[in-house]
Amino acid sequence: MNSKTVQWVLRLGVAGEFIGHGVFALQGKADWIKWIGQLTGVSAETAGTLLTLIGLFDLLVALIVLIKPIRAFLLWAMFWGFWTALVRPLVGLPIWDFVERFANWSAPLALLLLLGWPKNSREWFK
Repeated sequence: MNSKTVQWVLRLGVAGEFIGHGVFALQGKADWIKWIGQLTGVSAETAGTLLTLIGLFDLLVALIVLIKPIRAFLLWAMFWGFWTALVRPLVGLPIWDFVERFANWSAPLALLLLLGWPKNSREWFK
């Protein structure tokens, strides 16, 4: 199997995760609104607004990864995937809810490494 095939498999995996999360966010997933409020102290209304913005950005990340995976967006996807997985035990769910979501951050990291770690700041946006 060649590198381009592996890249496409990872691109589809990352995009699928971010499309799924983006759609759930735009639907106003009740647990997520509660978690945002719990972690930040904002009202449910503000948490809902934040979740909508997050959902739109998640869809943008998915689109970029599908069209042309930009390393800076993959780095963001890795950190965001890690954070959203880590949120589960922070709000009281079992640690296994975090472990189960390792692909959320490791797939963007794998794609980033496959594309090559940037050697300078300009390469982050190629």
